[in-house]
Amino acid sequence: MLTISQVTKAFAGRTLFEDASLQVNRGDRIGLVGPNGSGKSTLFSLVLGEASPDEGKISIQKSATVGFLPQENAPAGDETVLELACGIKHGSKHDHDVDWEIEPKAKRILAGLAFRESDFDRPAKTMSGGWVMRAHLARLLVQEPDLLLLDEPTNHLDLESLVWLQQYLTNYPGGILLISHDREFLNNLVGAIVEIAHRRLHRYRGNWDSYVEQKAAREVQQLAAYKNQQREIASLQLFVDRFRAKASKASQAQSKLKQIDRMEKIAAPTAREKTVHFRFPQPVRSGQRVITLKDVDHAYGDLVVYRGLNFRAEREQRTVLVGPNGAGKSTLLKLLGGVLPITHGTRELGHNVTRARTQREGRLFFAVSGRDVGPETDGAANRARYAEPGFGADGEKYSGSVPFSR
Repeated sequence: MLTISQVTKAFAGRTLFEDASLQVNRGDRIGLVGPNGSGKSTLFSLVLGEASPDEGKISIQKSATVGFLPQENAPAGDETVLELACGIKHGSKHDHDVDWEIEPKAKRILAGLAFRESDFDRPAKTMSGGWVMRAHLARLLVQEPDLLLLDEPTNHLDLESLVWLQQYLTNYPGGILLISHDREFLNNLVGAIVEIAHRRLHRYRGNWDSYVEQKAAREVQQLAAYKNQQREIASLQLFVDRFRAKASKASQAQSKLKQIDRMEKIAAPTAREKTVHFRFPQPVRSGQRVITLKDVDHAYGDLVVYRGLNFRAEREQRTVLVGPNGAGKSTLLKLLGGVLPITHGTRELGHNVTRARTQREGRLFFAVSGRDVGPETDGAANRARYAEPGFGADGEKYSGSVPFSR
């Protein structure tokens, strides 16, 4: 369905792809991985025809349709959420040309992505960016293009919606090529991993865990084969250098030199991509009890978020906040961090506990006693079960969870 053949592409003076090839067939579930800046989004741009390869060819099967979900900033106009999901213009629901069969399907998909029925007729532009992205995801699932290109589709989903999407995509009739840093999502959905490494597309059969094992085994095998061949070449070259000037051995030396030339050389194992390492200074040791909320009430106008909330965090605990969007995860972090005042109840800091907060691109990070309580992005669930190992300040994983409900 999609064929990428010997593609080379340079961007801003840097070669992203060199002689890269890939075949995507109907029914494939492929995860596209690689470090930031390796060319994942550029590859999508090439497939969509937004950019052209410097060399090589990209072809899509005739009559095949392609749908694309960007990572951020999908547009929203005057159309309602339901109209956006149905892919129709605002006010055209009563036109005779509208396919009435798609509306029930759109409503089912919107419900799976955690939209309430009362949201269906809301103008999409009045909703947050995360909810607009969900509506665009619903539109693609309603349209069912032959090939889905998804760039971080789980970014704006809470846990329940993520599980629903994972199950839905498992039975999707077309092919899927997706970018994701969510290892568990990749493990449960894809049947192949394509890694962008050293300007090539390397395909591995299986899910994320299988890819990690295969990659490690391949690197060990390549290194062993390379060393064996280098030893053989060195031995032959030693004979050549020793006897090429000796008349009785010159023909043998020439033969061994040709043997070296005829060898199919094994490429030297390439160095791993450079990584950045952080060392976090450890804070002054705090008391066992770090922070406590007692009988806290909090509301936004008439909307009561918490009533009689009790919460306690102790030193070296790793706590995960989970729950649907709007359940109060960000509010709890703001109450803990002192961003929101306690209007009823108490907030108590433990001995030697200091608080720190930084905000960047909508993300709030709180630390108590120098330890991360956790990140929360507006409109996205904080799922530490999908975080990479070493997410905690001292390299430990989170080990607890706080479910949210009203």
